[in-house]
Amino acid sequence: MKNYKELPFWQKSMELASEIYKLVKLLPKEETYALSDQMRRAVVSIPSNIAEGQGRDSTKEYIYFLNIARGSCFELETQLSICMNIGYFTSDNTVTAFELLMEIGKMLTSAINKLKSK
Repeated sequence: MKNYKELPFWQKSMELASEIYKLVKLLPKEETYALSDQMRRAVVSIPSNIAEGQGRDSTKEYIYFLNIARGSCFELETQLSICMNIGYFTSDNTVTAFELLMEIGKMLTSAINKLKSK
């Protein structure tokens, strides 16, 4: 099994984390302890759970943590959508984040399905 740092979905999730940290700087100060914190926690959860899952002893546990990472992708997608609906972000400044989220989500789903079929 590869080191988690070699996994394309871990690498993409690290790229997404950088993107989200840039975006949350655009949020107003009153969102510092609300959306901003929530989005940072969600994006950090993605690569963290991928790494933790790979460090576990069983495929079952690895799948569990990959599912948590996938859930964090959906959480973050929802938070980005809320920010757009409120008018904090535009489609122009979120396009990269949404593209990365879709790509990571597909990669995680594929990895989970492959692991389940073994």
